[in-house]
Amino acid sequence: MNIRQLKKWHNAKKSEIKKRLLEFKKSKSDKEIFEELCFCILTANASAKMGLKSIAAIKNKILTADETGIKNLLKGNHRFYNARARYIVHTRKYLKKICGLKMKKLFGSFKSALEKRKFFAATKDIKGIGYKEASHFLRNIGYSGFAILDKHILNCLNELKVITDKDKNYLEIERKMKKFSGKIKINMDELDLTLWSYKTGEILK
Repeated sequence: MNIRQLKKWHNAKKSEIKKRLLEFKKSKSDKEIFEELCFCILTANASAKMGLKSIAAIKNKILTADETGIKNLLKGNHRFYNARARYIVHTRKYLKKICGLKMKKLFGSFKSALEKRKFFAATKDIKGIGYKEASHFLRNIGYSGFAILDKHILNCLNELKVITDKDKNYLEIERKMKKFSGKIKINMDELDLTLWSYKTGEILK
């Protein structure tokens, strides 16, 4: 990929990308926000398609099923069904303890979107979530300006010479991507989906 190809792809996909980003910004209930968090837990080290298939399988029981129940629903839908069931139930218990699963109330306790992301990325009781999936989660509930640095995005950034193989720090790579975004005049959220769809052929969540 080069910048000319990137801009051509962005132009071709722009309306579809903007439509998807507007969907992310729709108001969500506390349950829907928690579902998005679980989707990102399910997507980590897997794929968006596996995450979508898995969240559909547990959606109706996500607030009530115990670990065994979640595991049984995930079996056949997720390759790491044991670990992901454990992560989801542990995270649910923790969030129930600190905010009664009132996700909007929890979000209101932070001063900035960066603080929100750091909480979800760094809190040990939010299982299976690092900076990538915390960024993914916030993007999916309407926050802007975060990089979701999966292998597809990193490969593109490498091809575009925005980063090198030596770049490993998440926040430093994100800073370089933001600078590149400003340089080519494609905002971060659109750039992320442009690069991801260029590699995968799809615009998912």
